[in-house]
Amino acid sequence: MTQVRFPRTVVGGVSLPRLIIGTNWMLGYSHTSQAKDRFIREYQTRERIAALLEVFLEYGIDAVMSPLSEHLEQSIRDSEQRTGKHLIRIYTPSFGFGPQADPSAEQAFDQCAEFGATFCMPHQCVTDALVDRRSGTIRDLATYTAMIRERGMIPGLSTHTPETVVYADKMNADVETYIQIYNSAGFLMQVEADWVMRIIQEARKPVMTIKPLAAGKLLPVAGLAFVWSTIRACDMVTVGTTTPDEARECIELSLDLLSQRIPQNTLQETRSKQSLK
Repeated sequence: MTQVRFPRTVVGGVSLPRLIIGTNWMLGYSHTSQAKDRFIREYQTRERIAALLEVFLEYGIDAVMSPLSEHLEQSIRDSEQRTGKHLIRIYTPSFGFGPQADPSAEQAFDQCAEFGATFCMPHQCVTDALVDRRSGTIRDLATYTAMIRERGMIPGLSTHTPETVVYADKMNADVETYIQIYNSAGFLMQVEADWVMRIIQEARKPVMTIKPLAAGKLLPVAGLAFVWSTIRACDMVTVGTTTPDEARECIELSLDLLSQRIPQNTLQETRSKQSLK
């Protein structure tokens, strides 16, 4: 088992690894096709997810970001039991608005607390619906952050909208971190990458970047090189992988890039590359 420990940062007084375990490729959100989503869901058994999590834990990468999922929570507990290590849960719940909402914010936050979440960050579909560009504010935010604090969790915001970070900072919102899409392809980003780069650089709180590989549309070395070289030492990268081998590859590439080493990963072998040897 490896002795290398991944670099860490501090968010809201909690020590976190700078690489966070993403879960889209465990839970079936491929951003590719319905067929790919179905494949992921059928492939990712409780046992396979637990084995995947254990690779990250070998390197001290002990934080996982996810929507509320009983399937994932069972896998997390399996990996914790087998390794004797604790995984920090960063949950991104979604909920509706108003008295008839199902689930309500209270129900979603209660379930996050029940699952042992350290961080509770309302998902993009909630956060961005509250962004008011006319007033430069995020509506009702203090109500939700207070509810999160009351349940013993640390509040943050998950967003696809660059204004969220700017407005929350101007409001002195009670949040400790942001989730923000950031990749060199501009995948799912609402403005150019250099704009988001500047927003991250000027954010008052650490930023958890997501989709560094643009949902598999960028080579790992290319996508990771971009994000690691353009975020701050306090910021983080969230990466999703499907198999233990993929996890180990992304971790090792990240360690090389953070140390400014040219990665020596094993290259893909195809017949068209035989003349390059």
